[in-house]
Amino acid sequence: EKMTCCSRPDALWRFALPTCVAFCISSTSNCVVLQDNHIKTSKYNIFTFLPINLFEQFQRVANGYFLVLLILQLIPEISSLSWFTTIVPLVLVLLVTAVKDATDDYVSSALYSFSSECSFVLHAKGVCSKFSPIRINKWMNVRVGDIIKLENNQFVAADILLLCSSEPYGLCYIETAELDGETNLKVRQALTVTSDLGDITKLMNFDGEVICEPPNNKLDKFTGTLYWRDNKYPLDNDNMLLRGCVLRNTEWCFGMVIFAGLQTKLMQNCGRTTFKRTSIDKLMNTLVLWIFAFLICMGVVLAIGNTVWESWIGRNFQVFLPWDESQRSAVFSGFLAFWSYIIILNTVVPISLYVSVEVLRLGHSYFINWDRKMYHSQTDTAAEARTTTLNEELGQVEFIFSDKTGTLTQNIMVFRKCSIDGRTYGMELSKTACVDFSFNPLCDRRFRFYDSTLVEAIKLEDPAVQEFFRLLALCHTVMPEEKSEGHLVYQAQSPDEGALVNAARNFGFVFRARTPETITLCEMGQAVTYQLLAILDFNNVRKRMSVIVRNPQGQIKLYSKGADTVIFDRLDPSSEDLMYTTSEHLRLRTLALAYKDLDEDDFEIWMKKLLFASTVIENREDQLGALYEEIEQGLKLLGATAIEDKLQEGVAETIACLNLADIKIWVLTGDKLETAMNIGYSCNMLRDDMNEVFVVSGHTLQEVQQQLRGVRFVVSWQAHALEPLLEHILLDVACLCKTVICCRVTPMQKAQVVELVKRHKRAITLAIGDGANDVSMIKTAHIGVGISGQEGTQAVLASDYSFAQFRYLQRLLLVHGRWSYFRMCNFLCYFFYKNFAFTLVHFWYGFFCGFSAQVRILPDLSVFLKDVDDRTSLRYPGLYKPGQQNLLFNKRLFFLCTLQGMGTSFLLFFIPYGAFSVMVKEDQQAFAVTIATSLVIVVSVQIGLDKHYWTAVNHLFIWGSVTVYFAILFAMQSNGMFGILPSNFPFVGTARSCLSEQSVWLVILLTTVVCVVPGLAVSFLRVDLFPTLTDKQSRKREGPQGQNLRRVRRTSSRRSAYAFSHQQGYGELITSGKNMRASAVSSAHSPGRTPHSSNWIENMLKRKNEVSCISDESGDRAKNRLPSSSTEPELH
Repeated sequence: EKMTCCSRPDALWRFALPTCVAFCISSTSNCVVLQDNHIKTSKYNIFTFLPINLFEQFQRVANGYFLVLLILQLIPEISSLSWFTTIVPLVLVLLVTAVKDATDDYVSSALYSFSSECSFVLHAKGVCSKFSPIRINKWMNVRVGDIIKLENNQFVAADILLLCSSEPYGLCYIETAELDGETNLKVRQALTVTSDLGDITKLMNFDGEVICEPPNNKLDKFTGTLYWRDNKYPLDNDNMLLRGCVLRNTEWCFGMVIFAGLQTKLMQNCGRTTFKRTSIDKLMNTLVLWIFAFLICMGVVLAIGNTVWESWIGRNFQVFLPWDESQRSAVFSGFLAFWSYIIILNTVVPISLYVSVEVLRLGHSYFINWDRKMYHSQTDTAAEARTTTLNEELGQVEFIFSDKTGTLTQNIMVFRKCSIDGRTYGMELSKTACVDFSFNPLCDRRFRFYDSTLVEAIKLEDPAVQEFFRLLALCHTVMPEEKSEGHLVYQAQSPDEGALVNAARNFGFVFRARTPETITLCEMGQAVTYQLLAILDFNNVRKRMSVIVRNPQGQIKLYSKGADTVIFDRLDPSSEDLMYTTSEHLRLRTLALAYKDLDEDDFEIWMKKLLFASTVIENREDQLGALYEEIEQGLKLLGATAIEDKLQEGVAETIACLNLADIKIWVLTGDKLETAMNIGYSCNMLRDDMNEVFVVSGHTLQEVQQQLRGVRFVVSWQAHALEPLLEHILLDVACLCKTVICCRVTPMQKAQVVELVKRHKRAITLAIGDGANDVSMIKTAHIGVGISGQEGTQAVLASDYSFAQFRYLQRLLLVHGRWSYFRMCNFLCYFFYKNFAFTLVHFWYGFFCGFSAQVRILPDLSVFLKDVDDRTSLRYPGLYKPGQQNLLFNKRLFFLCTLQGMGTSFLLFFIPYGAFSVMVKEDQQAFAVTIATSLVIVVSVQIGLDKHYWTAVNHLFIWGSVTVYFAILFAMQSNGMFGILPSNFPFVGTARSCLSEQSVWLVILLTTVVCVVPGLAVSFLRVDLFPTLTDKQSRKREGPQGQNLRRVRRTSSRRSAYAFSHQQGYGELITSGKNMRASAVSSAHSPGRTPHSSNWIENMLKRKNEVSCISDESGDRAKNRLPSSSTEPELH
């Protein structure tokens, strides 16, 4: 099935049909809209809000239970309570929840609408624009087939085919941060046949047809064909601008909309928004069913009792208590009593429970929003709880799925160290001052280096040092922009390549300009032009890049840089000693630099072979690769570089601390294997004590299956591992591994990995990312967290929680998550205890009132409850484990709470009953007041005993509730209330008379002591005999071992890889001249950031395999500017 788009003079450019035949609609017919660019991000609209929201709310069993209860209360024969006692709280709960859901949905959709309603220039024709061929419109009005104009720094509105641009040869530059989190610019190019359509008249006459693949979620692939002027032209991803990209350094461009709205690749990767519910919510549904079954059992027992009593005893009182007209027999009386008791005992599942739960969650959300320790001052970004329904779930997370670029790393590369001709350069920040580059008027003032001996070597014209930086200034595909005299901006395909060119610039070898045939440098203040003869481009197989240039002296030189293992294999034997020396200097991932002098005649012969191989159709890449291999032999080593890819601050410590909390962290990244592994070492996920690192890289189902059976420690798998036949093996193996890193995964594969763990492990999952490519896994996981940084807002808009730095995840889980779970569990335990104690008093009373179903308050402060403070939660990550194991509230604890409540209700009824029998008091109202007062005092004392910290607020609410009870009690039985509503308040003075007797207070005291002492004794014995983790930690007076967290360091590993995000194919583009600008100075947008300096030598020397948590030392290290927030330097 193909997607067809047309653009003809006699057609409206607005349609898209799933057909294999090109199809156009005549302009004489009405404008037919088959696909627009409207995207609905909200869950509700004005018409669907009420039914959808009610459907979601009644997924809670308790809401349905109270609705049935309300219907029963409308039947006067069985209801002894007024119907408004149920309908008012039920409507209040539904209304409050509906307002909260509507507000959350409106805020999220409004944020998305604000970010996507930017206007742009639309080029339409026919009846759609009678007055002007160009008009301003909004994204939502774009249709498939429209030709739109984009200007510099504008977001791309839809997936469009690039037709032409302001740059030569139809080039344009885009930033794909919203798609993949990468901020480095990428090049897109229009077809040669359409690159000259910049004139409006020509665009009006464009009548091409595009047949392409149907909408899909593959961000790096597009297949289509343009039919125009009786020719067909192949289309691929390099011709496409995807929705979410930003046009950079390009004045304008025109493109035709291929996919719009939900068919764009960005939206295809977003996944479906699902209704998320916490595990406690699901458990509550089960418990409500159990309680309802228990309620039915109590109703049956009491109904049978009513039938028996009416048959044996009630008949004797027919004169005084005659049956109602509707009451035909004792059995029918029992039937009515059954429903009456269902209504009376309904408080065993009070509707106030759900109101209190929502209040707790709302309070927890505000605590997250108000946490100043999760506020990032550099970007003025505070943590935000974008939902109020998942807070306690934060305390039960077992798996974290994290993106890499922009989430763990800052995607900022810094030149830190190098080895040249056997000598290493680069020192610790604390050991020396920053190098003064004032001798170089073209230096980048933000650049920092901490070894002045390298500058001295440059000034002394050391030939090896000069050749080293000359290579860095020549061997690359960077494009320079001189926005003003001396103000250089480099546009690099990868951030690390830009860092290397910038380092050469600061050390006096400034890359100034390039043409298809030349490269111009400013070497120590003198302009030098090199003739560019060939670029031997980088690809993932070669792992190196070379250039061949002719210097002003006429010498032909080949300069090469690449992975150390690749370059070392191609060195001349004379460089063997230097190779070993360089390897000892630089133990990490290296980028080696080498050169070779070429003979004129040999080069001419080789160049002829290259020109021939460049024109062949079949096996072109293989022939070019063989020629590159031929000339890149016998190289002479110059040295190696070390580039630091800065981790976000506190990443390594956060991961170590979360690991101690028994949280498994999996990294899901689209980067290549070498990059993923090096980041794993940098943030302590991979360590040298892992003797073997297994990589699952098979290309067939059988190869992947065989490799999976041999994995022990680390997994990096191919897509075949997610096949249904292998997913169980993959999951079993991955869960046994200490570290799991998934590289080269697509956005949908990220979601598949998360879904795999959710489905089979039944564990709480959390996904964290910063780009649009992370939206799918964020929506799939139980909890989605968005990083609000420089990589866009798509992840934040789709997330449940957002903040600015990965390190805040530690506080979100170990502090707020743990507190939320602890508070919710304690609240539920107390609430069920209190309600069973209160409700079952009516059950016992039924045995003494002829089973007649006659009926003869308390705020909770769990929102402020905590067992330990935030510092202790961070210092002892093991305190997080009870939440993962559901130890604080489960079916067993619910059963124990109900037993305690039943026991309390038994004592609350029978102690006053026995006391009143001894005192020969038969005043039923005094009996009721005594029980109610005892109940209030008992449950208040019980909640007081459950408190771990006492504050003025606790005292106010707990003892204030007791005071309010007495105030209401005396008011309801006062003369004033009787005068207003005599039928509703007939018991005047009962409370005052009852509570004025000392014997009643003695009964209340006895009841309170007997009810509280057993629970208090059990609590003391539990602390001594079966202490929890909190009890154990509270006994410790000293901090934990290894209180100060240090990063794990490798001992002697050297990892090799080239260019974190370097891409293939730009060498040919440069030599063709197609990417050269018409003018030297053009508009550019290249925001720079000053990287934090760090001391990496000290990091390399600390080779201790210790893992502990963040403590006060981390703050001291930050003050001393130690590199706890960056990776180890990488060698390039």
